[in-house]
Amino acid sequence: MFFYISQLFSFLVMPLTSVLILLVAGQIIREGRWKKRLQVAGVVLLLVVSNNFLANLLINYWEPPFKSISDLAHYEVGIVLTGVTNLSKTAEDRTFFSHGADRATHAIQLYKEKKLSKILITGGQGLDPVNDQKEARKLAEFMVIAGVLPEDIIVEDAAKNTRENAVFTKEMLEAYYYPTDQPYLLITSAFHMFRAEGCFKKVGLQVDTFPVDYYGNDRLLDYTGIFQPSPNALLIWHKLFKEWLGIAAYRLAGYM
Repeated sequence: MFFYISQLFSFLVMPLTSVLILLVAGQIIREGRWKKRLQVAGVVLLLVVSNNFLANLLINYWEPPFKSISDLAHYEVGIVLTGVTNLSKTAEDRTFFSHGADRATHAIQLYKEKKLSKILITGGQGLDPVNDQKEARKLAEFMVIAGVLPEDIIVEDAAKNTRENAVFTKEMLEAYYYPTDQPYLLITSAFHMFRAEGCFKKVGLQVDTFPVDYYGNDRLLDYTGIFQPSPNALLIWHKLFKEWLGIAAYRLAGYM
């Protein structure tokens, strides 16, 4: 129930949803002063959340810096969070990726560079699945094709959110007789790392972080970024609002 309520609430307060509510309200309300104020507020908010310069500035502030692979210690297990495949496409012979494929590809690179002995993939299906595919298993199939030995992959395919990722991962590690007092490498998107790390530490796992899948870029100032509205900026604001709301909800629920 918590999962469904949080999804509904996050939808209602997303920046683009807020823009639409303001503009529609500005059309419906008859009182002239408020009608104009709502319409202006909607347009101003749309200009702000579609500005790529502001979005890039904000996401660069939020995302933690990436870490050098050569400086990493060796870990017995790297924990990969899912949420990066397109499960709405049903296919038995391939894995369709959406934004976030770095979670899988960088884990494979760490494995091949001997930074990880095993890879634990955690995540099943999200809200209202359209088929019976489990994301962790689709990522495992991809990793095997890419050269990871099947016996070096541990699959947890029941988790539906970050809280369950942490709880079920701990159970899986204990089932494989891995001690919970040693550090594991947590691999997830940079924008999501703060919440993920908090959840894993809350359940008693020691994790070091390896953020991947960056939305920010190094270009800080350019003409198009300042003056040209960008759908990419809307995506960044959407990701950030959803993540911030998730953090607030998880803290209220005691998950981190």
